[in-house]
Amino acid sequence: MRKPHERLAEACAEEMAAVNALIRARMASEHAPRIPEVTAHLVEAGGKRVRPLLTVACAKLFGYDGQDHVKLAATVEFIHTATLLHDDVVDESRQRRGRPTANLLWDNQSSVLVGDYLFARSFQLMVETGSLRVLDILSGAAATIAEGEVLQLTAARNLSTTEATWLQIVRGKTAALFEAAAEVGGVVAGASEDQVRALAEFGDALGVSFQIVDDWLDYGGAGDGIGKNLGDDFREGKLTLPVIRALARGDDAERAFWREALEKGRADDFARAREIVTRHGTLEETRAEALAWRNRAVSALGRLPDGPLRGMLADLADYVVARPA
Repeated sequence: MRKPHERLAEACAEEMAAVNALIRARMASEHAPRIPEVTAHLVEAGGKRVRPLLTVACAKLFGYDGQDHVKLAATVEFIHTATLLHDDVVDESRQRRGRPTANLLWDNQSSVLVGDYLFARSFQLMVETGSLRVLDILSGAAATIAEGEVLQLTAARNLSTTEATWLQIVRGKTAALFEAAAEVGGVVAGASEDQVRALAEFGDALGVSFQIVDDWLDYGGAGDGIGKNLGDDFREGKLTLPVIRALARGDDAERAFWREALEKGRADDFARAREIVTRHGTLEETRAEALAWRNRAVSALGRLPDGPLRGMLADLADYVVARPA
């Protein structure tokens, strides 16, 4: 049985083929062959293309028949890929989507500079639409993403990190691009102001739900074999929702454990971390929180035109919280 994102991709197959062709064309470089080498390693690694798919689907939802949504979808994918390249350097990651990271195969300098190149390409594409509003939305999202990453960096290993700060990080580093991807689809299609707001609310809630599920999966919420490295957030000292809530309920011994593991970077006992968050019930609470945000996303869709595409977007929200990886 096809997954929701696969059904949505099939409904937008013609447009997504154009998006992929444009991505390949614009990631080329006449003078620096390493750029397409590094970019292709990540862009063609089998990602689901959920963010650009949102842009295309949200434009089609309103019957748009132009070409600017293709350019904007490629823009969204370039921004996303650039952030991944930079993230892997900052986090010293060694694996993404089951493959070695670009910084491991090449070097940190190449990853950072190619990420910068993709950001520049993304701005060229969004300018080509001739819409200042689109430029405002996507450039604002790029700034918010960077702000969220810096906030996460400063909050890492800080046991006083609150849920409010955690949510601000999530909205910055993840939800901002989901929100912008959906919003510009409606803008380019001429949707009403209320409909554009509904798309933005849908994208924001979908993105928050997506990141919360990642927090849950990192501590083995779906068991092993989930297609990602269990415990990466723990080893990087990130204060995610299951940990923040477990810290609030823990005794002195548990707080001492978290202090050693996260603040001092001695993250060699992931099994105990999993046992603590499981015992305090914060893994299940994290999944429930993801479901609550999923409900917000689906509620926002109720203000949009009814039809198959709206149903597929609702199914996508369901899939985000049910995904095994």
